Amino acid sequence: MYKRLDKNDAAVLLVDHQAGLLSLVRDIEPDRFKNNVLALAASANYFKLPTVLTTSFENGPNGPLVPELKAMFPEAPFIARPGQINAWDNEDFVKAVKATGKKQLIIAGVVTEVCVAFPALSAIEEGYDVFVVTDASGTFNEITRDAAWRRMQDAGVQLMSWFGVACELHRDWRNDIEGLGALFSNHIPDYRNLITSYTKG
Repeated sequence: MYKRLDKNDAAVLLVDHQAGLLSLVRDIEPDRFKNNVLALAASANYFKLPTVLTTSFENGPNGPLVPELKAMFPEAPFIARPGQINAWDNEDFVKAVKATGKKQLIIAGVVTEVCVAFPALSAIEEGYDVFVVTDASGTFNEITRDAAWRRMQDAGVQLMSWFGVACELHRDWRNDIEGLGALFSNHIPDYRNLITSYTKG
């Protein structure tokens, strides 16, 4: 069944994009991964989607939240979990999610089979529509990633790229050619070439 993203009913959950955990990501190149995370964050800002940030045990080896995310969402709820591995086990995090009033949750994080899968599966259990952004989530290797994807899909989670998320939310180029073009150009080098040729043509 096609559950279509709706910018009026969606919230973004950025889970454990922490300096220490990022060093574990091996299923996607580090530069590309960070670009994808920031592209998803920029999409959340562009579409004015409520966004919740969370970290796990950041005083330990997991480290602090990536500073760019904190800077991009200065007013967003930020839940520094003292130890819960599944963000959904943290009462403040769940309260922040429910406070958005949105039914669709767009989730990305590190690592895929734990920090993403656990809250995604928990949210599905509570009746949310869950969309996991695969290229803004990372883990140790492709085997681990693929198993996590299958587990989530079997539970009803939809897997998407950040680009797919942005396009589905936008619906129609005519809504804002320059704005969407700028979003894509900032994070996809080939798209920058395309937009440049369009604007100079």
